[in-house]
Amino acid sequence: MPPKDPYATLGVGKGANDEEIKKAYRKLAREYHPDRNSGDKNAEERFKEVQEAYSILSDPEKRKAFDSGGGIFGGAGGFDPSSFRGGNFGGFGDILSDIFGNRGGGTGQQQRPERGRDLETEVHVSFDQAMEGAQVPVSVPLSAPCPTCHGTGAKPGTTPSICSRCQGRGVEAESQGLFSISQPCRQCGGTGTEIKDPCPTCDGTGRTRQVKRYRVNIPAGVRDGSRVRLAGKGETGPRGGPAGDLYAITRVGESPIFSRKGDHLEVEVPITVPEAIRGATIEVPTLAASKRIRVAPGTAHGTVQRLRGEGPPKLGGRGRGDIHYRLVIDVPSSLSDEQREVVDDLAAVMNGNPRERLLSGRG
Repeated sequence: MPPKDPYATLGVGKGANDEEIKKAYRKLAREYHPDRNSGDKNAEERFKEVQEAYSILSDPEKRKAFDSGGGIFGGAGGFDPSSFRGGNFGGFGDILSDIFGNRGGGTGQQQRPERGRDLETEVHVSFDQAMEGAQVPVSVPLSAPCPTCHGTGAKPGTTPSICSRCQGRGVEAESQGLFSISQPCRQCGGTGTEIKDPCPTCDGTGRTRQVKRYRVNIPAGVRDGSRVRLAGKGETGPRGGPAGDLYAITRVGESPIFSRKGDHLEVEVPITVPEAIRGATIEVPTLAASKRIRVAPGTAHGTVQRLRGEGPPKLGGRGRGDIHYRLVIDVPSSLSDEQREVVDDLAAVMNGNPRERLLSGRG
């Protein structure tokens, strides 16, 4: 029986480029791979069709011959299932390795050492430290190389031996019909070695629980919840694998004066009734000390004035934010006789009713 149309099998058009063909192949190979469809003969047959289609469309000469109606599919150019036996998927090895993490290619290589876990810890800093930057000590409990065996897992004076099951390869092949799938060795977990005389401190694991102490450089301008990365300060990987990273999560204390609003700071500044009416020059706080700003005559309650570039540093050295001053009119809750008399005089000379427009609009 002649093979199916490879374009239809992969679900691509005849004008598809190499990347589109490879993407379609990856998707279908993942879907119908025997690892994910154990015992499903239909999936196994579909997988073979996908392999055959890709073997044609990924080869410029075969694709050209198919497009021109050539007869490459009856003999050596056709799909040969024997090329997939023994865990060797020929030209598909790299792609299957990408998809299934070296289970489809079966090259017999020892697995790469596993990377250690990333860790998180909280670092508490004051508002001033967050604005200026600081170096803060932190203690982190983690799993680290055993100090007795230095991470080998073997008793001092001995060394791990070659795994008796996989002979040091770290992988073993398991037959599944036409295919032979390589997996990490069950005896050694992929290390290629066995520990026959384990270290008494770590019981052969090569790691123990320890407390590590670091100093975290907190950059100026961090916010509450910012993540500061310490590369390689997480847990070391098993079997001598590289260490993960440590992330310090900043918890910033509150300021008695300023509130953080994104890249900027905000502060409420009370002003008196006379200052709001006739205007004034007032002193306001900044991160460094204080500055003077001008309150315009007739300033309304809640008016915001801004000092550019006086706020917190922006992370990455992108300048500084602003400080927003929200002017709130301080109305006294009680008046002396003299103050009441002055207010009465002021009310007598003030013109107009500010609510007149609202009331007249009801009609």
